[in-house]
Amino acid sequence: MNIHEYQAKQLFELFGVMTTKGSVVTTAEEAKIIASAFLSKEFVVKAQIHAGGRGQGTFKDGFRGGVHVVKTADEASKIAAAMLQNTLVTHQTGPQGRLVGKVLVAESVDISQEYYLAIVLDRASAAPLVIASREGGMDIERVAQESPEKIWKEPVHPLIGLQPYQSRNIAHHLGFRGKQFLAASTLILNLYRLFDQSECMMVEVNPLVLTKSGEVFALDAKLSFDENALFRHESIEAMRDMSEEDPREVAASAFHLNYIALEGDIACLVNGAGLAMATMDIIKHHGGEPANFLDVGGGATEEQVTEAFKILTQDPKVKAILVNIFGGIMHCDIIAQGIINAFKTTKISLPIIVRLEGTKVEEGKKLLQESQLPLQTASDLKNAAQKVVAAASISLSHSCSLIS
Repeated sequence: MNIHEYQAKQLFELFGVMTTKGSVVTTAEEAKIIASAFLSKEFVVKAQIHAGGRGQGTFKDGFRGGVHVVKTADEASKIAAAMLQNTLVTHQTGPQGRLVGKVLVAESVDISQEYYLAIVLDRASAAPLVIASREGGMDIERVAQESPEKIWKEPVHPLIGLQPYQSRNIAHHLGFRGKQFLAASTLILNLYRLFDQSECMMVEVNPLVLTKSGEVFALDAKLSFDENALFRHESIEAMRDMSEEDPREVAASAFHLNYIALEGDIACLVNGAGLAMATMDIIKHHGGEPANFLDVGGGATEEQVTEAFKILTQDPKVKAILVNIFGGIMHCDIIAQGIINAFKTTKISLPIIVRLEGTKVEEGKKLLQESQLPLQTASDLKNAAQKVVAAASISLSHSCSLIS
């Protein structure tokens, strides 16, 4: 789960991570009131969406930039008005962009130096990893690609956590000295406490800054959390903004389905993450493009399978559906009954290819055969992939002929 920058700053304050003062607003008038209360000479107005690259983004109406530095409360109000209820497009949102419903109005600081700092879960070592660089700011991706030697990595033992000597080591490699060295070391330790105690998947600060007055601040923040641990963190779970998520993914989560939207036109309904990955791979191998990753899990009910079909058919890009089930804990007859229920409750006009193997496979095949539903069965995974790619191609050709 991701949260907004203003919410991350609230957690920063809770864990003693130095950051600038600010408040989130939903109207231009609120932005003016908040800016008027600050003592600083400049303010920053930042669009709040779950995507990076906001400063270089462009709104659908042509207004440029999701991050602006202003000098008066009236300017803050004007910029907020231009952003709110406008769609911001960045390199991370895709061409569809994200609707801005909130903006953060915060105090601005005179920056002397920008740095990059992040704590992530390193899959290779199965342990936390601190990543830091003196080259912070909007071009950190370019730095990582072109000058990887400028990226410092500090592995963290998963049981004992980040040690004080390690935080000092990181601060030293970032170039901090004197009082700023102590401030940076403390900030890094507190940031790790946040990462560990809140069960984060990632904490990213870009930029971490040294001000001209010698203070060290975490100016920007991006946090993501382990969704499987959220039951232990109700206050963090309450920060979830469903308007930032794909509606189909939200609907899937309500029925405990694992769904991720992709860009293709062949929908996949599979049980098990490994089988889902293999299914997408073989679809691509035979020239198709998967429209989603949908894992119903090992113990799905008829209701979950029915809801899964409803979610798949809501995607206008989908031209065909592949059901690929290997029954272990999951029984094939339950999947078959779910498919039948879906046809009864949902107007499904798309071609459906079904491949069933495993527990109660004969019962499942019998149910589908007796239902006389307009679907195709497949003998194996290769045969299923070939059939669904062909079906999607025919469906697409038919759609194009109707348009022409």
